[in-house]
Amino acid sequence: MASPSQPTLVLISEDPRVSHRANEAMRIALGIVAGENDVSIVLTGPAVHLLDDETDDLVDGDDVAKFRAALRKLGVPFHIDGAPAAAADWNGDRHPVVPVTAAEIATMLSRATRFLVF
Repeated sequence: MASPSQPTLVLISEDPRVSHRANEAMRIALGIVAGENDVSIVLTGPAVHLLDDETDDLVDGDDVAKFRAALRKLGVPFHIDGAPAAAADWNGDRHPVVPVTAAEIATMLSRATRFLVF
């Protein structure tokens, strides 16, 4: 018998330009998604750089590109705190992005049963 879905929220605020933790959070999220679980990924503050086109400036940039591509293939969007960056060198792969407000993030938190915060 399958267990009921337990929604997981992965909230990433670490700066991938200076910390490997943002990449690790995305890797863990991918692993949870691969287990056919309901996962929402929220990027706040400098974590939005996980969607930078140029990954050479990111810690673990090759892995970031690989995990991002796998999440895109699985159709997992990134929820972005505030409006997405308008820079021409951001999200060139056109990864699904959902702008969210702080209030919407709070609602997502209240609906999740598991949390990962980086």
